[in-house]
Amino acid sequence: MAVHDPLRSKAKVVLYTSATFVAALGLAAGFGWSQSSTALPTIDESPRVSAQSVRPALDLSDAFVNVADAVTPAVVRIEATRIVTAPAASDVPEPLQRFFQPGEPDAQPRLAGGSGFIISDDGYILTNDHVVAEASEVRVYFPDRRYFDARVIGTDPFTDVAVIKIDTEESFPTMSFGDSEGVEVGEWVLAIGNPGFGAGNQLDYTVTAGIVSARGRGLGLIQNELRNDPRTRANQGYAIEDFIQTDAVINPGNSGGPLVDIQGRVVGINSAIASATGFYQGYGFAIPINLARRIMEDLIEFGAVRRARLGVIIEDVASEDAEAFGLPSVAGVLIQGVDEEGPAAGEDLQQGDVIVEVEGEPVGYVAQLQGKVAMRRPGDRIELTVYRDGSPRDVTLRLGEAPLNETAPTVVAAEPMAEERLGIMVEPMTRELADRYGYAEAEGIVITELQRASAAARRGLLAGERIVAIDGEPVGETDDVRRLLAEVEPGAIVQLVVMRPDDSSRVVNVRMPGG
Repeated sequence: MAVHDPLRSKAKVVLYTSATFVAALGLAAGFGWSQSSTALPTIDESPRVSAQSVRPALDLSDAFVNVADAVTPAVVRIEATRIVTAPAASDVPEPLQRFFQPGEPDAQPRLAGGSGFIISDDGYILTNDHVVAEASEVRVYFPDRRYFDARVIGTDPFTDVAVIKIDTEESFPTMSFGDSEGVEVGEWVLAIGNPGFGAGNQLDYTVTAGIVSARGRGLGLIQNELRNDPRTRANQGYAIEDFIQTDAVINPGNSGGPLVDIQGRVVGINSAIASATGFYQGYGFAIPINLARRIMEDLIEFGAVRRARLGVIIEDVASEDAEAFGLPSVAGVLIQGVDEEGPAAGEDLQQGDVIVEVEGEPVGYVAQLQGKVAMRRPGDRIELTVYRDGSPRDVTLRLGEAPLNETAPTVVAAEPMAEERLGIMVEPMTRELADRYGYAEAEGIVITELQRASAAARRGLLAGERIVAIDGEPVGETDDVRRLLAEVEPGAIVQLVVMRPDDSSRVVNVRMPGG
């Protein structure tokens, strides 16, 4: 029989009370409720400079905030999947063949990213050609974490402009277009985009400010890309580089985002940086929005650009040329050759002529002339002022069409199996597979392969996980997987329950890709 000891009970009460008091004291100290022998310093939060004396700077800061609030809802992150063909092991030098796994597929999907901005409430988006060119799948992410699949309407590698579209009934916020011809050196601009990287996209939707540093910059970047691509090498001379230069920070991933003026109007598309490291070093470049808008109209209307052409070989005027040809200034475009079958053939334009004006507007360099011609369509009439024999003369021509669009052969791809649409390969669990993945029993259907950058891989499915149910239906055979996935419409969410070797399970919701 237990004997009650009052002293021991009292001791317990004292002990528990003391412990409770100590814990409460520690908790109170954590919240700043207890007294401390060390007095905290008094923090002064009063401004050192009056608001009135820095009012212009405060107003500018408020303007940046207002612009960012107004335009960022229409800026999107673009994720493009490309199929990159890798060389077969037999085509690789012998010392490197050990890096190639047996059975490795020749074509591997790769993810690329960039930015874009919405130009119409029904989902048209303007971006760079190099962001979405040759993409097999394009996905558009919004600041609120929603995403939509998009299709490529058209791309133009000669100006690095592309248009994509989200097909949905939803209405989207849009950007307002400015006039890049009116942009002045020294005016404030904001570069907006998504230089995010990694799984978390830690730098999504960044806004940076700077000024317009220069206009009419030609870097040779687009022409170099065209030269390195056998499909465009012959037409590299049609590249148009008439960039707006800015010191607003532009980094990889900002490509395709808007460069906006202080009133929130797009004046350019962020496109390139000049850097020895691949990261921002003070020089950012944007495609003028007037040119991009003209390209956009063709891409939406025709699916390709109908580029007007004069049919001449041209270069910038040098100081010696200006003196030799009697030019009023060192500005203009020197004609070095004329296409005998082009619109300028005959007596209209000749080698040695210098084009100084288009429709009464001065022309100072090659990219500026190309831009002005590109603003027109084949068949339009154009008036040029040229210097010949030391005096100006007016010439009117009907523009031809550049041979940029060639019809590619149509290849009909085989219809993928249902599980391949998600990007997985499944097999019945064998003893060998059970040992490989660590299962005690050789039973069920196991994922043996995931396609890189597929819908399944993006949602975190893993090779070695068993699929036990799809949309609430149990899975026992590979035919069950194919039948249940085949019933899922493109764009719909399919729910998979998967298990791991430790018998833990999880639910993974995946959106079925289209097609």
